[in-house]
Amino acid sequence: MFLTSMAGNPLCVGLAATAVGVEITWMNWAVAAIVPGLISLFLVPVLMLKLSPPEIRDIPDARDLAINELEKMGPMSLQEKVLAFVFVMCLALWATGSWTKLGATPVAMLAVAIMLIAKVLDWKDILSEKGAWDAMFWMGGLVALATALAKSGFIAWIAKLIGTAVAAADMGWVASFVLISLIYIYSHYCFASVTARISAMYAAFVAVAACGVPAMLVAITFGCFANLPISLTHYGNGCGPVYFGAGYVSQG
Repeated sequence: MFLTSMAGNPLCVGLAATAVGVEITWMNWAVAAIVPGLISLFLVPVLMLKLSPPEIRDIPDARDLAINELEKMGPMSLQEKVLAFVFVMCLALWATGSWTKLGATPVAMLAVAIMLIAKVLDWKDILSEKGAWDAMFWMGGLVALATALAKSGFIAWIAKLIGTAVAAADMGWVASFVLISLIYIYSHYCFASVTARISAMYAAFVAVAACGVPAMLVAITFGCFANLPISLTHYGNGCGPVYFGAGYVSQG
């Protein structure tokens, strides 16, 4: 639902500005995604209760257990209060980025700096976040690759190829948009990384779909469709193998 909820989303914003010249703000994305997001938030648990009923349905002492554990933890420490402040501050600055002109990256860096100064985190904590470092290096390399492909004309060639094929079908812009969206979604069977697919395909497909379709609609739609296909496979992103490895869902 939010621009800052997945590492590839800011990449979509940058590529959208290059491909079709639209600027997507945090609020643009939130307003566009909030309705389907909230509907999904309500429907997914209801469907899962029907499709895969829970083995444990009642925990009568859950409230007392929670109260006892909170009492053991005692009042919030200074570090916990700083962390709560940083969390709220980041949300506020990200949501008001179009007014303050502060990008997502400077806000994140400010948050890390405050937590380091207040000793909420130390440098060892940051170094131990292997997933974050892995994503940073992969994203840097993939962005460079996508830029090189764009400069070489490869992405433009792919976009023209798909655009010509869709245009030749003469289905109208709505049907064409749906077809291109479906191709973009199901192409994720070939990828194990959302960021990799965004880097390789987002700009090309947005450029094609924007022919006759409002550019902002295309840019945000394909940004959301970058995330949705994660659920197609058990290798769709970094979390997929963790969920699959729990043993509750078969590969089939």
